[in-house]
Amino acid sequence: MGPAETSLTNAAEATLPAIGIGAFRRPVAQAMEPSLLEALQEHLMLELQASLSYWALAIWFGERDLRGFSNYFKLESESERQHAAQFADYLVARGQAVPLRDIPAPRQGWIGLEEILTAVFQMEADLTTSLQQIYAMAERSGDTRTTVFLDPLIQGQITSENEVAHLLGRVRLSQNQPAAVLLIDGELAAGQHSPAQLA
Repeated sequence: MGPAETSLTNAAEATLPAIGIGAFRRPVAQAMEPSLLEALQEHLMLELQASLSYWALAIWFGERDLRGFSNYFKLESESERQHAAQFADYLVARGQAVPLRDIPAPRQGWIGLEEILTAVFQMEADLTTSLQQIYAMAERSGDTRTTVFLDPLIQGQITSENEVAHLLGRVRLSQNQPAAVLLIDGELAAGQHSPAQLA
């Protein structure tokens, strides 16, 4: 390449817009606020923690021959792991690192079904709160990419809360009567875990 061609190449490069670079030299279209990034990474770990907690419950119910409850929580474990994967994919797409850390061992000792479902409802509510806080942070920083990513996840989380509230209500209604618990277990085995729909 001659001096004239080199000069033209340098001039062309000088007119190119600067592109942000993220983790692993991946191009970034919009920088992410550090606090928002940290919140997204933290939420990914919450999803993995929920997945492990649900897996422990699937085992707990399997040990007690309640296969409907066991299968329900096994599927919930897979769902939470999938949510974590969605966050990992999103972070990579935004040119960010996906750091993982140790997950505390889940609780495995329970008194009964109502205690379990109460704890599960609180866990789902905490996940919803985390998503809503991240959404507010994204709005404040003008990160529309993140709010668009979060919209369907928040709707899904509200649906999950509703399903667990319904299941907790059914368990409370059963008053721990074996026949009623087996009826609920059979419904869960048949995939019937949604509350009544009026619309």
